Amino acid sequence: MADFSVADIRNIAFCGHGSSGKTTLVDKFLTSTGTVNRPASVDEGTSICDFDPEEKEHKYTIEAKLVHFNYGGKRFQVFDTPGYPDFIGQTICALRAVETAVIVINAQAGIEVNTRRVFAEAKKAGLGRFVVLNKMDQENIDFPHLLESLQEMFGKACKLVNVPLGLGQEFRGVASVLKPPADLSGAVVDPKKLTDSLLESIIEVDEEATERYFEGIPPSEEEIGRLMTKAVAEGSLIPVMCCSGKTGVGVPELLDVLAACALPVDMVKRTAVDGAGQTVDVLPDPAGPLVAQVFKTRIDPYVQKLSFVRVYSGTLKRDSVAPMVGFRKGVKIGPLLEVQADETEQIDEVGPGGIVAIAKTEELKTGSSLGELTMPPLQFPTPMVGLAVSPKSRGDEAKLSGALSKIVEEDPTFRRELDTQTKEMVITGMSELHLQIIRERLKRRDKVEIETKEPKIPYRETIQATAEGMYRHKKQTGGRGQFGEVHIRMFPLPKNVKIEEYATKARFPAMKEIHYDEENNFLWIDSIVGGAIPGNFMPAVEKGFRDRLERGVIAGYRVQDICIEVFFGKHHPVDSSEQAFKTAASMAFKKVFLEAKPALLEPIVRIEVTVPSKYVGDINSDMSGRRGRVLGMDSAGGDLQTVIAEVPLAEVTTYARSLSSITGGQGSYNIEFSHYDIVPPNIQQEIIAKAKLEEEEEE
Repeated sequence: MADFSVADIRNIAFCGHGSSGKTTLVDKFLTSTGTVNRPASVDEGTSICDFDPEEKEHKYTIEAKLVHFNYGGKRFQVFDTPGYPDFIGQTICALRAVETAVIVINAQAGIEVNTRRVFAEAKKAGLGRFVVLNKMDQENIDFPHLLESLQEMFGKACKLVNVPLGLGQEFRGVASVLKPPADLSGAVVDPKKLTDSLLESIIEVDEEATERYFEGIPPSEEEIGRLMTKAVAEGSLIPVMCCSGKTGVGVPELLDVLAACALPVDMVKRTAVDGAGQTVDVLPDPAGPLVAQVFKTRIDPYVQKLSFVRVYSGTLKRDSVAPMVGFRKGVKIGPLLEVQADETEQIDEVGPGGIVAIAKTEELKTGSSLGELTMPPLQFPTPMVGLAVSPKSRGDEAKLSGALSKIVEEDPTFRRELDTQTKEMVITGMSELHLQIIRERLKRRDKVEIETKEPKIPYRETIQATAEGMYRHKKQTGGRGQFGEVHIRMFPLPKNVKIEEYATKARFPAMKEIHYDEENNFLWIDSIVGGAIPGNFMPAVEKGFRDRLERGVIAGYRVQDICIEVFFGKHHPVDSSEQAFKTAASMAFKKVFLEAKPALLEPIVRIEVTVPSKYVGDINSDMSGRRGRVLGMDSAGGDLQTVIAEVPLAEVTTYARSLSSITGGQGSYNIEFSHYDIVPPNIQQEIIAKAKLEEEEEE
C-alpha cells in the first residue's frame, strides 16, 4: 500500500440484491489480477469472500468483506456486501468507508427490492455510482426492457458505457460506446448510436470542453477520463456496464472503467465537527491532523476483536497513542492489519484513503472517531423484529449473555435487552432471517443453543381521568405493629409537557417538592403539610409508587403518563415504619388507579411499504385489517409506490411473511417506533384476561 499515493487509491463497495453475482464478481477480480491463485466458487463453497461457515452453507453473503488488489496502476480496496435487506447494516458500514458504489444487477431478474435500497443509500452517502448488468450469459434477458426500467427507476443519468455482444450462451464480449470496434456482430444495441449522447453527458460538466465539442473539437482520451470522473462525482452520469462474473466476459473492461473513472479519495467531500461544534472540511493530507473512524467491528472465531478503520486525514501508525473523541487520554493503537477477506497481514502505518483493521483495542466501537474531530455518526435502521430467548441448557445464562454482547458489538442492527416488565431476554433484528443467522452463529461460534418464542408486546398502563383516594396499612402482630396512611390525587400527565409549567402553585397550592421520571413520564408531588407524614418516610412513599409503576395494576404492565400528588397522611409514633409507608403508597396507587379510568397503551410503529403500483390496493386493505391507519403514499421511482402507515406493533410482528405472500416477494418495508396509543376496549379485555391467566398459572 505504501507504493500507492492517495490519488491512486480507489475504495469501492459492490452492492445489490441477493444472487446478483457480487461475490462471484469480486472473487473474479482477485483471481484474474493474480492476487489470489486458486479457484473460487460460491456454489462449491470455495469463495474467497464468503468464508464464514454460515455463508458457505447458505451460499449468500452475510457480512461485508474487504479485499484489495492492484490494477491499471491503481490500488483497489473493495467491499463485497450482503444482497439481502435483512443485513443492510453491513452495507451501510461499507458505504461509509468508500467513495464509489457499484450497484450490481442480475440482468435476468432486473431491478429487485434491495437494488433500490442500496442505490438510495449510496445516493444519500454522496458517493459516485456505477451500475453493472451482471449475468449477461443467462437466458431470457430482455435487454431493452432492462435499460428502460433502469432509466425509469434511477434516472436518465444512467448511460451505457459498453454494450453486450450477444446474450445468454452467445454472450461473447462487450463493445465500447466511446470506441466502437469494427466487429459488432451480435451487438444487442448499436454502440455508435449511443456515442454522442454519452459524450455529451461527460463533457457537460465543463463549459470549455462543451464549447470545443460543439465547435467540432472532440475531447482527448485523457480529458474524457477526467471529465467522466467529475460527472460521476456530481451524479450527472451513472455509467452502466455489462459483464458475466462467472465466465469473466466483460470483467477486464469493467476494471478498465473503474480504474479510469471510479472516484479518487478527494472527490467525495468529507466533513467533521471540531471541539467548538463547528463543521470543518476534512482533507486527505498524509501530513494533516489524524481523522479516522471505526465503521465496522468483527469478532473472529478466536475471540479477537477487529475494528475496521477508514483513515480520512493524517497518518495512523501501529503501536502509537492516538487521540479519540470522548476520551481524555489517548488510545493505545494495537497492531494495524491489512485485510484480505479472512487473512490479515501486519503493516506499520496507513494514510488517507487507507482501510485497515486494528486488533485488540477494546476502547474502539463502531462509529468511534480517532483524532480531535468527530466524524458524522453512522445511521442505521431501527430493528423491530424480536424474539424472546433463553438458553437450552440450564446454567448457560452467563455464556449466552456474553455471546449476545459480542453480536451487539459487531452488528449495529441487532439489539438485546432484558425486559424488566415481561422478565424476558429479547433480541431484536431486521427480520426473521437475520435472527435465524444469529442463532446459527451462537451455536457455531459460542457453543450456545437457544430456545425462542414470540416476545410479549411491551404494553403500558395509564389513566384517562382524575381520581382521589387513600389507603391505610394497619397490622398488629402482637409486638410492634405496622401503620401508615397515604392520601393521593392522581392525574393523567400529557406527553411532552413542560414540568415547570405543569407543576405550578396555581395547580398544586401546597406543593413543596416535585420528583419527575422522564422515562415513564411520571411526576409525583409532595404537598404534605404539618408533618402528617414525617419527611423521613417520604422516600419510602416514593419506593411504593415506583414498585407499583413497574408492576402495573390492571395487567402487569409498566405504568406511564401519570401525576400523583401526596396531600395528606397519618403516622403512628411507634408502629410507623418505612415498610408500612411503602406498602400504603403502593396500595393507594393501585386503589386510585382503578378509579381513574385505567387503560392499556400499545406501541404504534410507522411503517413504509414499497411495492409495485398494482399491489397498493392490497397493501391498503391489509393495513386496515391490521388496525392500521394509512397516512399517505410517495412515489419510489419507476412503477413503485411507498405506502406510509401507522399500525400497532402487535399486528406486524411477522409482517415479512404476509408482504411476501401479497407481492410475490416484490415488496419491502421499514418500520420504526412512533408512539403509544390507547388499546381498543375489546382487545384490551382480551389482553387483561390473558395476563390474569398467566399470573394464575405462575402461582
